[in-house]
Amino acid sequence: MTQTGSKQMHEFGAGSHVRVRDDASLGHCRTPVYLRGQFGTIVSIAGRFKDPERLAYHKPGLPLQTLYRVRFDQNVLWPGYSGAAGDDIEADIFEHWLEPAGAAVTEAGVEGNP
Repeated sequence: MTQTGSKQMHEFGAGSHVRVRDDASLGHCRTPVYLRGQFGTIVSIAGRFKDPERLAYHKPGLPLQTLYRVRFDQNVLWPGYSGAAGDDIEADIFEHWLEPAGAAVTEAGVEGNP
């Protein structure tokens, strides 16, 4: 997130295509493992909140982190998924776990394409 004067600009807006970082996490983490490395679409911005990954260790949780609602295609998440083709799942993901989908590089070194 960036700031312009007193106005705060979020990194992503509704409709942005993102990838959840596929990083290891030591200790408390609010980002589900099954979503790491996956591509999704920002549905909305929930607001700015203290970082729960820091709060869990009695740290102040600052700076505030932007929390996004992100939609994922269930057919992509779960190989062999037998539900409807349009089924999706939404998760709340903090900004520091997200990167632009176009800039995402998979483990194979190939640029991501949601």
